[in-house]
Amino acid sequence: MSGKKVDIKIKKDHDQPASEASEIKTAASKEEELENKPPAPDELEEKEEIEYLEAGGSEGTAGEEEEREQPVTAGSEQVSGDRDKTIESLIFEVETKKREISELKSQLEELRDKLLRTLAEMDNLRKRTAREKEEYTRYALSSVFKELLPIIDNFERALKMSDETDGKTLKEGIELIYRLLLKLLARYGVKPIELEGERFDPAIHHALSSEESDEVSEPQIKEELQKGYLIHDRLLRPAMVRVLVPKKK
Repeated sequence: MSGKKVDIKIKKDHDQPASEASEIKTAASKEEELENKPPAPDELEEKEEIEYLEAGGSEGTAGEEEEREQPVTAGSEQVSGDRDKTIESLIFEVETKKREISELKSQLEELRDKLLRTLAEMDNLRKRTAREKEEYTRYALSSVFKELLPIIDNFERALKMSDETDGKTLKEGIELIYRLLLKLLARYGVKPIELEGERFDPAIHHALSSEESDEVSEPQIKEELQKGYLIHDRLLRPAMVRVLVPKKK
């Protein structure tokens, strides 16, 4: 209950009846007595208990709010710190990737330059090789022809002296030139194919004609029409021959 004292002023009204004024005065006196009367023990205890509960409730609420606020504040700080760390880590990774990309671009440009240089060198090498091959093909036999020239000179001298000498001297001169020519060919690995036992070998002989004969049991060379030659171990030209073959029965 409120301890505020209520003052009721009685305004006298000349027109108000005396009985009504007396009743109002009596009611005011009773209300003043009730306010000044001390509260009963039960009411005092109940009032104190209510005030205690209200105070405890407000304190508990404040404590709970503080407890809730503290974890939230700590959690917010932790989240903020983790976010900052994540951002720093991402920034570091981005910078690292940028440096790696820059290095890779530099390496790519260097490799591209090397590739272009290599392609240019290969093209130059191809052109130089083709030119050297052409020159080699054109002048490869220069040394052979140079050694062949003296033999031609001997043929020219023999032809000039053919009218002044007898046939025997001319023949000897031609045989000499022939031996010189064979010697020159042998120097470069060229040698004539020798007929061994006159047996026909299709690998080195070319049969221009053939005749049947009862005297042979397998193909035999009857006559050599043109010599064949080998250069080292490879066939340069087959020998042209006539062949005798067994007669068919």
